[in-house]
Order: sequence, then structure tokens, then C-alpha cells
Amino acid sequence: MANKDLLELLNNMDKEPETPSSPHERVLFIDGLNLFFRNFAMLNIVNEHGVHVGGLGGFVRSLGTLINAIQPTSMYIIFDGENSSMNRKNVLSEYKAGRHQSRITNWEIFENVGDEHDAKLDQIVRLIDYLKCLPVKTIALDKVEADDIIAHLATTITNNNNNSRAFIVSSDKDFIQLTSNKICVYRPIEKDFYTPETVVNKFNVLPENFILYKVLMGDASDKVPGIKGLGEKKLRKLFPELNERKLTLDDIIEIAGEKHKEHLIYSRIVFEEDNLRKNYKIMDLHNPMVDELEKTYLEEQIDVNPPVLNAKAFLRFYQEDGLRHLIKNPEFWVNNQFQTLNSFIDDSK
Repeated sequence: MANKDLLELLNNMDKEPETPSSPHERVLFIDGLNLFFRNFAMLNIVNEHGVHVGGLGGFVRSLGTLINAIQPTSMYIIFDGENSSMNRKNVLSEYKAGRHQSRITNWEIFENVGDEHDAKLDQIVRLIDYLKCLPVKTIALDKVEADDIIAHLATTITNNNNNSRAFIVSSDKDFIQLTSNKICVYRPIEKDFYTPETVVNKFNVLPENFILYKVLMGDASDKVPGIKGLGEKKLRKLFPELNERKLTLDDIIEIAGEKHKEHLIYSRIVFEEDNLRKNYKIMDLHNPMVDELEKTYLEEQIDVNPPVLNAKAFLRFYQEDGLRHLIKNPEFWVNNQFQTLNSFIDDSK
């Protein structure tokens, strides 16, 4: 979906007031590491000192692109916390096994995996300095994945505010299960905004059944195995009900049990029931892996002011890091892009 079509999409999601009156009207959630790694892998940019700055500069520039497209009234940038995969690994030991053990670029500037890893870490640390200058909320919790934080905040805000709309930016397909008339997912890889209609058109499943699609298909990137021999076309053929009515995993198991003699896939589903239930638990973002204390903390952050825009400090960092012409006219850019977000800061708090 082109950016020019976004306003029509917003109108289809429900009528928006012309002038935003609340920071909760259009809330933008960014999967921080997902966006950073995408820029790091794509942009082979070095500064005048020969230091790679593609992830850092690309991320900052992407913020402006997203603001132009979505016109948010508030922005959250969420990062995975330390040991963020632990809860899911306790359910499925092979979850994300081997992640980050190989290079994500083939550029000569990085001699080995360790060199590349150090560059990623240095740029992420520096990125936090930039974000502290901007009117955005940056959140991470130890032992909690960004997916869970985003899912809880997006559903909480949209459930508690009638006029709220949430936009989630990530290439992670798990977020698609959250799409509704109030939650939209933007996938940068496709440059497409996912609404309930988009999900049906692309996957032939109802949005509320997308998690079942993921559970059955698995997720190779996270080392979550699906049903052997099951592809998208076969899934649509064997379970047309996924595009007809809301189903549960129990429904899938029951259908497979009744038809186990008709196709090998049905038999495999019955045999793999325990593993499918594990898949469901770690993929279910309607029940994110955050405990009650963490939920309370996150909900408190909704009404906490973000930092006040500090354009002077931002521009100083920009010059120090030699980002040069990555952003045209950075002084105008930083003030213009973030003026709406900055206007909602309550000085009385």
C-alpha cells in the first residue's frame, strides 16, 4: 500500500478528527531492534573516520519517513530486554536457537562476526542518546521481548480510548494477529499496511485466525517447527474454515481428528498436538508474556511524558557521528518532523 493511500485507510478504520486532540489518537509503536537490524544490513554507510553508521543513521532517517506516512500523535520505540527470549525458551528450548551467530552483512569493512557485532552494539548504544533528545518513549524490560510490550501497550491503549488507533511497525509476522479496526501493522519489507482486509486478501484467513496459520506453518526464523509438508496452499485446502469463522486450536485438533484418515497432514496435526500447543503459547500476542507487575509498569508509562525535543543536542550528535547528508537539512528536519509529538507534552507533569 502506497503512503498516499494511508489517509483512505485511516478513514476506513473509522472517522478521524481533522486536528488531533490527544496523544492517544494515532499511536506509533516501533519494534526497535527489528528496524535497526534492517537498516544496519541494508545501508553500507561509513563516516569520514571509516566507521560504519548505517544502522544508526538509517534508523533515525526511518523515523522521519514513518512520521510522514502515519502522522502519529505519540511514538513508542520498544527494544528487547536482556535475556528477552528466556520465557519462550522455557516453553520451547530450541526457540531462536543459533540467532546472531552469523554475519548479517558481507561487507569488507567487517572482518568477522565479532567485528560486526561490536559495530551493531556501538550503534545501538549511540542510538539511545539520539532517542533521549526526541519526544518519543523508549522502553525495554529485562526478560521481556519487544513483541510482548508492544502487544500489551497497543491493546491497552486502543481498548481504553475510543478514538485511539495503533500502528505497529515491524517485519515480524507475529504482529499480524493483532490487526483489527483499531490496530494496523506496517511491514517495511513489503511497504504495506496490514488491516483485517489485507490479512484476508494475502493469507485467505480471518485476522483472528492468523495465529493458527502461524502455529501450523511454524516460523523458521525463530526455529519454531510447523507441520511437516504443510504449505500455504495445502493449509487453505485442508482448513477452509480459517476464512469462514473464528476458530480455536481445539477446533483445529478436532477437525484434524475427524479427518485423520483423509490426509496425512491431518494425522500429523493430531500427533503433534503437544508441540502445536507450545507453538501457540509462545506466539499468542493476545496473551503476551508479561507478568502483572510488568503490566502495571507499562500501563503507567502511557501517561508519562516523553522527553522534550532537544534539537540542539540531536544536531550535535549528528555532526559528531559524521552522518553528513544522510538527512537533508537536518536542523529543519528534526524540528519539523517532531513538532506534533512535542506539542502533546504536558508541562504540568
